[in-house]
Amino acid sequence: MARGLALAAPALIWTAAFFVVPVAAILWLSLFQDGEGPGLATFQRMMATGFVWTALWNSVWLTAVVTVCALLLAYPLAAAIAFRVPERWQRLVLMLIVLPFWTSYVVRSYAWLLVLAPNGVVNAAFMGLGLIEAPLKLSFTTAATVMGFVHFFTMLATLTIYASLVQINPRLMMAARDLGAGSLQVFVRVVLPLSMPGVAAAVFLIVVVTMGDYITPQILGGNNDLVLPQTIMMQILRRNDQEMAAVLSVLLMVVVAIAYLALARRMRAVPT
Repeated sequence: MARGLALAAPALIWTAAFFVVPVAAILWLSLFQDGEGPGLATFQRMMATGFVWTALWNSVWLTAVVTVCALLLAYPLAAAIAFRVPERWQRLVLMLIVLPFWTSYVVRSYAWLLVLAPNGVVNAAFMGLGLIEAPLKLSFTTAATVMGFVHFFTMLATLTIYASLVQINPRLMMAARDLGAGSLQVFVRVVLPLSMPGVAAAVFLIVVVTMGDYITPQILGGNNDLVLPQTIMMQILRRNDQEMAAVLSVLLMVVVAIAYLALARRMRAVPT
């Protein structure tokens, strides 16, 4: 047992230093203000603040849209790789899919900003085709934020869904066809249920990163339709209200925890 603890010590120390201690500090700061005893004054102030609930709604709505769009793009792509691409080529295709991950997250966001700018590729193409006479306002909008997120998470969701699809026993699909099931029935009754662990894992990753991301909404969305991470940063940088920032961080952690609890059972299921 002592040897096991010694081997686990570096990981435990790392987790304690960079997870347990910061979370405990946030909880302490949200409950103790200016050296006073524990209280819920800041929580009560948050409950009475309208912009907090607007930011929370913007975050939830943005996360829902990004999740749906990314899954609609990722699932067919993952299925095509798992079932249509020859096995010897699947690793190459997956490597091509993850190539954008090798680029900095900030660089990808600025690249989308250039694409959606008034003189960017999209507006230039539309104007060249005669579809519009003046550039469209595409950058610094919620739609731009959605596109930036969907581009990133489609790749990530493809990998997690693919990992579930390749574990499905092909004999189960053959048996369903032998029993008279059509292609749609095989997908709905066999493939989709058995791939749900990958889908649930993809949804959880999308929810966690989208809810907590500050960079993409700030670069692509600007200060329009503020989301919760932007609101937290505003409390620190503009108002110097660390207690409110801590309370909002607790709210963000609660939302992510609810998402995990809702998806945990699906993620634990293993295709057979």
